[in-house]
Amino acid sequence: MGTCCGLVLAGGEGRRMGGADKALLPLGGKPLLDHVLGRLAPQVDLVAISANGAAGRFAAWGLPVLADEQVMGPLAGVLAGLRWAAQKGGESLLTVAVDSPFFPGDLAVRLGAAPAMAAWQGRLHPTFAVWPVTLAPLLAEELAQGHARLRDFAALTGARVVDFGARGEDPFRNLNSPADLAEAEGLL
Repeated sequence: MGTCCGLVLAGGEGRRMGGADKALLPLGGKPLLDHVLGRLAPQVDLVAISANGAAGRFAAWGLPVLADEQVMGPLAGVLAGLRWAAQKGGESLLTVAVDSPFFPGDLAVRLGAAPAMAAWQGRLHPTFAVWPVTLAPLLAEELAQGHARLRDFAALTGARVVDFGARGEDPFRNLNSPADLAEAEGLL
């Protein structure tokens, strides 16, 4: 698969969490970011965080924090990640969402060659995807035209959909509310 960089998409506004920074919310006594990094880091060669605002809030992790050139949702974060990965000599970028701490520990292997995105029981999870860094110019063009949906960009690139199963709990589910976070405590 070549050199693969990883990117934690942590730029959401956390509206349903009362505006909280989801990356820093505690789950089992640790910030969500710790759980996500624990699954992502073993799967990639380098890791960065995509987030806007004060980068210093992530200083304890010692990772690059990539801000969007223009705030347009997770796709703008993917563009920043693709450019960073290319600068680091990466061939591909594996993206994950900071509010989904239970994604598979073999996500990169199962997604395989870029571009590909995850699904669970047919439901697409486009924040869990692998992208070739060569897509940065096309993505920049799409964002400049106001196209900012991950699944639309994935379709444009011909990304394969890799379904991760038909039984059990969705490993890509988001923790979007205090109730989701409380439920996740019981899954640890």
